[in-house]
Amino acid sequence: MLNDKVTEFISYLETVKQFSNNTTKSYKRDLDRFLDYLSDKGISTWKEINESDVRTFVNKERRRGLSPRSIQRTLSSYRSFFNYLLQELYIEKSPAENISSPKSPSYLPKAMDADLVQRLLDFKPKGMLEVRDKAIAELLYSSGLRLSELCDLDLNSINIKERICRVIGKGKKTRDVPVGKKAIQSIRDWMLYRRDLVESKQTQTEALFLNNKGKRISPRSVQLRLEKLCVMRGLPGINPHTLRHSFASHVLESSGDLRAIQEMLGHSDIGTTQIYTKLDFQHLSKVYDKSHPRAKKEKDNDH
Repeated sequence: MLNDKVTEFISYLETVKQFSNNTTKSYKRDLDRFLDYLSDKGISTWKEINESDVRTFVNKERRRGLSPRSIQRTLSSYRSFFNYLLQELYIEKSPAENISSPKSPSYLPKAMDADLVQRLLDFKPKGMLEVRDKAIAELLYSSGLRLSELCDLDLNSINIKERICRVIGKGKKTRDVPVGKKAIQSIRDWMLYRRDLVESKQTQTEALFLNNKGKRISPRSVQLRLEKLCVMRGLPGINPHTLRHSFASHVLESSGDLRAIQEMLGHSDIGTTQIYTKLDFQHLSKVYDKSHPRAKKEKDNDH
């Protein structure tokens, strides 16, 4: 059965590779769509599949309107799956090996400028939810956490005295990141409300950030609350990832230390971190164009 090998592969990703729940769900979604296609074609074993089958399906997905980035991710899922079948000696050659991914347009993450970040965070919160939301936003910007990493934080993840946050990132890799003074103060303020919330709801949880019912806050709730915070501060809507990008961009702008940023962001490959050198160069280009005498555009000099 086709489905049996997919089930084995997903179990392998969870137990051996220790991929996150979101990542394994994404792999399963991609493979389930492929399974439906193969079933319609009457194919019953993975050994029957050839390169043409994979190519035809990928083209079908492209016609369905999938973006180049989505097709890249889908093909990556298939390559990983067929490599697993090779590893298990179930097939002799991967039918996805020679299929190239479509090129996606160059993407640069959007970062807020430092003034906008200050406008977002410099306010005196009123009540439990605003205190919590400010602590969340401060920590996202202070330490460049991913949204999932922030939601997974426990009480013992934060060392307030040492100003360090221990984060469990992709592939269950642990890293320690510094936390700024303002973020630490905001977390201290939140801890007072958190204690009262846990007592009033009579709940037992180690989660650092809680919802109003006393349970671990969800990624979706963080996104919605951040949107609400932007409205309250009169700013255009941003998402948690924007604060992560802003953290990386601003630290690189000040320090130029790409390796340190790689460590703090939890990137296994420095190539992923190098996207921020493009952002930094954009900033430098703007400064250059505005300030260099020979770079300024001449006005009204045409005769």
